[in-house]
Amino acid sequence: MNQTARTRPDGSEQRLSDAYDTALLDLDGVVYAGGVAIAHAVESLGAAREGGMHLAYVTNNAARTPATVAGHLTELGIPADPSDVITSAQAVARLIADQVPAGSKVLVVGAEGLRVALRERGLVPVESADDDPAAVVQGYGGPDMPWSRLAEASYAVARGVPWFASNTDLTIPSERGIAPGNGSAVEVVRIATGGDPQVAGKPQPPMHRETILRTGAERPLVVGDRLDTDIEGAHVGGVDSLLVLTGVTTAAQLIAARPEHRPTYVAEDLRGMLQGQPVVSGSAEEGFRCGGWTASADGRALTLDGEGERIDALRALCGAAWASAGEGSCGLDAGKALSRLGW
Repeated sequence: MNQTARTRPDGSEQRLSDAYDTALLDLDGVVYAGGVAIAHAVESLGAAREGGMHLAYVTNNAARTPATVAGHLTELGIPADPSDVITSAQAVARLIADQVPAGSKVLVVGAEGLRVALRERGLVPVESADDDPAAVVQGYGGPDMPWSRLAEASYAVARGVPWFASNTDLTIPSERGIAPGNGSAVEVVRIATGGDPQVAGKPQPPMHRETILRTGAERPLVVGDRLDTDIEGAHVGGVDSLLVLTGVTTAAQLIAARPEHRPTYVAEDLRGMLQGQPVVSGSAEEGFRCGGWTASADGRALTLDGEGERIDALRALCGAAWASAGEGSCGLDAGKALSRLGW
């Protein structure tokens, strides 16, 4: 089904780990949160890998190097090589290198992952707007990044220096909750300068290009927790996606999703990679069925009847909501149905 017209989650008779050759996995909110492995992630990824699926870790977080990320994954019990990790730092470094001469200075507002990626492209990281940079790049610098770094970026951008951002995620999951992401820092510079950066990370095409170049995936499945980066990025790249509900996206946000934010498949966590996906059947007139549930659009609200696994109920609710919304965002009240499911 064309993703722009998706009216329900797809089904799959095969396990997803068998149907696709490569999983393009987001990290924060999918594999771990604040450095701690999410429930069922380690065993699910191990089983998928043992079954022959290539696992690639695709993250908008530009702070850490691929070697550091791979080391962290290995410590969690998920063996990984630096070549298995693709970051928005790598994507933005390639984007900058395509536009400035080799050896150019780049003012960096971010962490070591961004500096390493720039050096790999023959670019020279600098710290000050007075170093005559050919470009400015922002990436997530961690919770302790000083305000003065944003000031340096603002000075250079205001002078007309080309501005790049690894990503514009406004938030990032942590062990303590949802924290400000790189997009929040980008907004500070935008307000100060009135400028707009070129963005490389998900959902933009440079990130998808970087991922395919580095993995060689032929039948990729994007696995993520965010509608506006992971799922939209899959939509932009024309590939299938699996949304897991272990990170940022809530069940209510999924139901209300616009066409470009509607995933191919939905699962509670990474165990969904190891399963087939049930068919969502029915129509707007007779209701949408999945498992033992039937969901319908009734006036201003979504209704739900039946029993069974709550993820099947959510799939049915998505069918009813997305069909009702068409090319827009569903405005039907799903509160009562979701409360019944504990969401």
